[in-house]
Amino acid sequence: MKTPKRIQPLVEDGLIDEVLSRLMSGKEADVFIVRCGNNIRCAKVYKEASKRNFKKAVQYQEGRKVRNSRRARAMEKGSKFGRKQQEEVWQNAEVDALYKLANAGVRVPKPYGCFDGVLLMELITDENGDVAPRLDDVSMSAEQAYEDHSIMMQYVIKMLCAGIVHGDLSEFNVLVDQEGPVIIDLPQAVDAAANNNAFSMLQRDIENMQNYYGQYEPSLLSMQYAKEIWALYEEGELQPDSQVTGKFTETQNTADVDSVMLEIKAAFEEEQARQERLRALHEE
Repeated sequence: MKTPKRIQPLVEDGLIDEVLSRLMSGKEADVFIVRCGNNIRCAKVYKEASKRNFKKAVQYQEGRKVRNSRRARAMEKGSKFGRKQQEEVWQNAEVDALYKLANAGVRVPKPYGCFDGVLLMELITDENGDVAPRLDDVSMSAEQAYEDHSIMMQYVIKMLCAGIVHGDLSEFNVLVDQEGPVIIDLPQAVDAAANNNAFSMLQRDIENMQNYYGQYEPSLLSMQYAKEIWALYEEGELQPDSQVTGKFTETQNTADVDSVMLEIKAAFEEEQARQERLRALHEE
């Protein structure tokens, strides 16, 4: 096929020898199957910010650190240079997450580098050498669903221990090869410690997994993995090999709103009475 304009510089530099086909077009990138020497890989071409259809991008970027102060100031001002730097931060977030998660024992595609908005990485294939299917295209037994869900919960735990929440985890962002699930699409990955939305995103990620696997194994639908995992994380007790049960009991005392309002009302009435006594003394 004709080489896409954004990939042409990589062909000229010898990083890619041939573009074989378009694999998919997503909300933030187009993905192509390419040949690099004797290896078949994929090239993820990030769309420009104006062409991306990724909702609430600012929410995901909260807490991302930029070491260079000049770049940080430019990004805050929204200058042309700043917007370019913001794009690099967005693109590099996935590369950084892939390396970090691979080191943490999470199955993700192996990255080979990001060049001018094009991420070169491993192509995940099935036992026949074809592109591995998405989880959404796979059916399974109840036993397999329970086993794969357990694997995914371990991946979520390892990700969190590495300081990362996927933020967009679903059956559409997981591939399945002969060895099991592989997590993909991480440009929106958030810093668990620095992003105020980290827990809500983690909860949504886990619920998406429970809902998908739960259609094959309904017992998963009632589990409380998100609260259990996050509680261990906040207490500093979460470890990469932590075993979770999906059972969680709320330990914090819920505030009695009615009692609080009554106390406020009583304090207000007491203050009014005090003011009236003071006015009466002045009038005497």
